[in-house]
Amino acid sequence: MFPLVYEINTRIWLQKLSVEHNRVVTLGNVPDEEFTFFSSCGFDIVWLMGVWKPSQYSKAIATAHQGLRASFLQHIPTVTPDDIASSPYSISSYTVNEVLGGETELLTFREKLQSLGIKLMLDCVPNHLALDNAFLPEHPEYFIPISHEEQCQDPSASYEYMKGKYLAYGKDPYFDPWTDTLQLNYARKETHRMMTDNLFKISSLCDAVRCDVAMLVLKSVFNTTWSNLGGLMEEEFWGNAIAAVKFRHPNFLFLAESYWNKEWELQQQGFDFTYDKPFYDYLSNGSVNVEKLTGHLLGNWDYQKHLCRFLENHDEPRAAEKIGLNNKAAALVLMTSPGMHLIHQDQMDGFRKKIPVQLLRQASEPRDIKLGEFYKKLFLLQEREVFQEGRVEWLNLNAPNNSHCLGFHRYTVKENAYVLANFSGTGIALEFQHPSLEHDNIKKLMILSTENKSKTSIHYAERVMKVNIAPHEAIVITCLTTNGTLLPDTK
Repeated sequence: MFPLVYEINTRIWLQKLSVEHNRVVTLGNVPDEEFTFFSSCGFDIVWLMGVWKPSQYSKAIATAHQGLRASFLQHIPTVTPDDIASSPYSISSYTVNEVLGGETELLTFREKLQSLGIKLMLDCVPNHLALDNAFLPEHPEYFIPISHEEQCQDPSASYEYMKGKYLAYGKDPYFDPWTDTLQLNYARKETHRMMTDNLFKISSLCDAVRCDVAMLVLKSVFNTTWSNLGGLMEEEFWGNAIAAVKFRHPNFLFLAESYWNKEWELQQQGFDFTYDKPFYDYLSNGSVNVEKLTGHLLGNWDYQKHLCRFLENHDEPRAAEKIGLNNKAAALVLMTSPGMHLIHQDQMDGFRKKIPVQLLRQASEPRDIKLGEFYKKLFLLQEREVFQEGRVEWLNLNAPNNSHCLGFHRYTVKENAYVLANFSGTGIALEFQHPSLEHDNIKKLMILSTENKSKTSIHYAERVMKVNIAPHEAIVITCLTTNGTLLPDTK
């Protein structure tokens, strides 16, 4: 019900494998042990980020951009032109990058995943295309036009694609333009058809798609941002496009990168899952906002079950660096919450350095082996029915509101799970009551703690559970009812 997704920076990954195996590794000859890793972790979907044909203009811009260079040098001490590539989100065409192996090798990679029951996810960028995209100069109508007067007013907002002809750079209204891209014009039906055709092409190569900044293509957002320049968008894009793709591929999955509380709206238009940025924000801040996190987890079930939850991805800082001492506790809360779960490459190893998406070389970092082992326990745990289908309710803890302690209950008819987390620097004796804690109902208690040791300070009697929980510790206690059947211990 809730897929486990593994995001890979494809260019970095293949480059690392090539160095490790002393040969050129492309998508068609990825070593078998990589597929063993995917399978042993229980990943349902592998997301290959950055497989499309690169933009030459985007590479040139990234190479010369002082701000980007500073981020490159922050990651690795020396940078050469060979270390820099185009942004994977400045796409010239939805053609597989030949350097990675091209379309034939991508399909080989997909077949190997399918043999293990794993789906392949690729990217779609609906808001913009690269400056050197496959549709210019024949189809400028696909893009937002900029008049000479507007260009004079703000020369930094547009691109002169022909002498005296200007098009708007791609843009999120709250940030500076992406100057290696052109903004698509969804006021034009031709643009809807062109991008739907691109989705047809993508869906022929994979089983799922992650749609970059999907909320920017909503009619309300587009018209607020662009109607003065491009005209009014009269019909929503996503509902029709998703329905058209699913008519051809009924089991195809759509994941939306979504912000600004647009998740529900995108779900209503057909997205199977949407990013859950509030969950990330509440959990990853230095002082975890337990009150807001609890309220968020108690949201409508039809909304909850379509959320994609994460602690990091290619856009966010590394979890081990940002979340720090609470990293393992946050991981436990992530994997015991409902929804799609997204794991980023090297997250399990505790890497701390965020990689700029234009870099082709990654800094060396030590692996946190214990963290990796703990994640594998969490992956095994989240496969259980109570975490795949169980509803969520709040646990009334004895802790005060400012204690930074979280408690919630996942439950089915046959199984109960109690999740407790202490995000503070002091230990606390927690207790809670619940009807499911009747002695006669409990058949076996199973405990998983972030402390990687047996938890003996747990006592229950008369519907009361008492737990001594250490600083920055989280635990999950699962128990079967008398109607259930015993499952393997998670320890």
